[in-house]
Amino acid sequence: MSARISPAQPPFDAAVQARLDAVTPPGVPPLTLFTTLARDGRLFKRFMDGGLLDRGHLTMRQREVVIDRVTAQCGAEYEWGVHIIYFAERAGLTAEQQASFRHGGPKDGCWSAEDGLLLRLCDALAETCDIDDDLWAELRGAFSEEAVIELILLAGFYRTTSYLVNALRLPLEATAARFPQA
Repeated sequence: MSARISPAQPPFDAAVQARLDAVTPPGVPPLTLFTTLARDGRLFKRFMDGGLLDRGHLTMRQREVVIDRVTAQCGAEYEWGVHIIYFAERAGLTAEQQASFRHGGPKDGCWSAEDGLLLRLCDALAETCDIDDDLWAELRGAFSEEAVIELILLAGFYRTTSYLVNALRLPLEATAARFPQA
């Protein structure tokens, strides 16, 4: 598969290069998503500033459960695979849990109560673009108001990212994980 829009090629604008250097491990080429967005410095900056991968109100695991569920729901193998390869081990996500993102749900035995709550949040937002009062009460019992806002923003950002990588037909990164088979 070839991308619908070719990525920018180096040399990059100094601000873009500095940001790429900050998020790319040494000796590894920058992600195609990032270099495609680098075609326009404004779009690149806006996207990178909205990523929510910083230390916020969520743990890495909470963040990755949401990102991996949303990208799996959207069929965004590109983004799911990048997050799995870079963060799954550090977030303590097992192979069974990785498969469940794509082929299972919050009732699968591999999930803790908190993980299941996060999956239910993602599922509700995907199905209704809303959170019913019962789910809201459960979320507020487990998370601060700021964390709930961050969870909603995170799910929305990665839905947008999924639109982007799918619609641009970005080829899968060579080192990224692939969706597990059912």
